[in-house]
Amino acid sequence: MSRTRTAAALGLAAAGVLSVASATSTASASAAPSPRSAAAGSTTVTPAGHAFTAALSGKATLKAGSVTVTCSVSVSTGTVPAAPGNHNPAGPVSSPITPPTYSSCTASIPGVTPTVTTSGAWSVSMQHGSPITAVMTVPAGGLVVKTTGLANCTVTTAPSGPANVSGTWTNGAPPSLTFTNATVPVSVTGGFGCPTSATTSTFNAVYKVTDTTDPAQQITVAP
Repeated sequence: MSRTRTAAALGLAAAGVLSVASATSTASASAAPSPRSAAAGSTTVTPAGHAFTAALSGKATLKAGSVTVTCSVSVSTGTVPAAPGNHNPAGPVSSPITPPTYSSCTASIPGVTPTVTTSGAWSVSMQHGSPITAVMTVPAGGLVVKTTGLANCTVTTAPSGPANVSGTWTNGAPPSLTFTNATVPVSVTGGFGCPTSATTSTFNAVYKVTDTTDPAQQITVAP
């Protein structure tokens, strides 16, 4: 893992995702509530055992201090738990996902080139409700942004331990996982031009989710 400080989050995410990272959509990651926390009802994710891919729709932005990193490509993969693990009568359904990849990234500061690296054990939890909530868990140091050029910075997400990135899930064809102003703890190191005082990063992204076991079906979250 590495450190930088121009962007950090994930997502997840994504995400991949997905988190599908957390996404992870929007809450303070250091204290982001798990879907279990609020008198959670039942959740069923179908089709049981099907693999999926979460791909970024549009662009993902990661902002730390005055620096924003924008990426146009991000992908994560995962698998819905096999029955009966795809159903929880009193809480969310969770599954591991691959660390979301981020590429085709640019920085808001001219003359700066960002690189995003992800690693570790990521996961995503889905909780049925109104709205359907998603929590992507980023492992300690699981996303690192490094910048080179006029500012050489390193932003490391979840520097003190795993962090939750809260988002929302929308059933559809295809379904989507959305992170809106999701906050993730970060640490930033570097010299001139690096936002070393930043302790959080804000993440925005929308992922479209495809059932890769049977593309004719849709991943669905229900009671």
